[in-house]
Amino acid sequence: MKKILIISCVFPPEPVVSAQLSLDIAEALSKNNDVTVISPRPTRPMDFKFDEKQSNYPFTHIVADSFTYPKSKIYGRMKESYSFGRWCEKYIKKNHENIDVIYMNSWPMFSQMFISKASKKYMIPLITHVMDIYPDSIVNKLPVLKSFFYKALLPMDKNILQRSQKVITISENMKNQLQKSRDLPDNKFEIITTWQNEENFVKYHESKEKNDHQKDKPFTFMYMGNNGPVAGVEFLITSFVKADIPYSKLIIAGSGSKTEDCKNLAKKLQAGNVEFIAVPEGKVPETQDLADCMLLPVKKNGAYSSIPSKLPAYMFSAKPIIGSVDVDSDTAKAIISADAGIVVEPENEKELVAAIKEIADWEKEMLIEKGNNGFNYSLAVFSRKSNLKKMVDIIQNS
Repeated sequence: MKKILIISCVFPPEPVVSAQLSLDIAEALSKNNDVTVISPRPTRPMDFKFDEKQSNYPFTHIVADSFTYPKSKIYGRMKESYSFGRWCEKYIKKNHENIDVIYMNSWPMFSQMFISKASKKYMIPLITHVMDIYPDSIVNKLPVLKSFFYKALLPMDKNILQRSQKVITISENMKNQLQKSRDLPDNKFEIITTWQNEENFVKYHESKEKNDHQKDKPFTFMYMGNNGPVAGVEFLITSFVKADIPYSKLIIAGSGSKTEDCKNLAKKLQAGNVEFIAVPEGKVPETQDLADCMLLPVKKNGAYSSIPSKLPAYMFSAKPIIGSVDVDSDTAKAIISADAGIVVEPENEKELVAAIKEIADWEKEMLIEKGNNGFNYSLAVFSRKSNLKKMVDIIQNS
């Protein structure tokens, strides 16, 4: 039995995919190990009402008394990362004799720096789970600061990954980019895709009644997930309005820092067929079933080497997908490989409008076929069953 420390920057009750991933890992490892989880206070998404009553977990869960900042402002996010990292570093220093291995899924880059520094000092194997590449992602959002961020932060990230016994990436593009830019050996990497619990979706699709409840409703497009700066939901709303599909609706399901801006835009465009809804806890399959087509917009260079965690859930919805993403990204490759919909250039309004019009004209049989293609692909590639086992084996054997 190993003593395993899991450090996760998000954790339930936060209703985000990466929080559920960390919970899945902790519960699976707890079957044969002594597991402790450290996470900050729940804050994401912003304005979400959390049920913070302590769950009866089969592991020890410690909530760090660190600074939190749910807004999408770089200074606040850096301070949040720094504070959480320092808190974790102090915990490792105090408890290092009772830690055999550390799994880290934390905010870049300061928190990772302090955690990796402590793991090296006390010779504790470190598994680093990379969900996005920094400082590259910051540079893509703020190109005017490219020189500063690369000079100041790239060496830091390289050092973090070099200290790690294993680096887990979520896609082939991400692995190749990190290996080349950080000068790391091939055997340091493992690729594990971000998973969804397929059981929830399978049970829902098996149990729902086969009826014509959708026959008399508008053709419904849906975006579901965090409505943040990289998502490009405002562009989505504008394109949907310009497509001007008769008897149609666009649902924005979820919340985030850009939600109010999106509501104001819909009001400005007099788009009465754009609806904003919350996603009830545990009701993702039911919410997605309101849609005829799922929309996945990502700004240019926003997801070249990462796969948005919403993509597996979209595919498990058994609905066709329009991906407005970099065409050479792993996200685009997945949609195309699955034959689950249409991929268009990001931030290309003309192409997105054309794709919206095309799918709205598809026959019911085509919609079902493309949706089922995505569902079957997700079962094979994004299932919790296969990916979680691989993750557990890597951590236990480190």
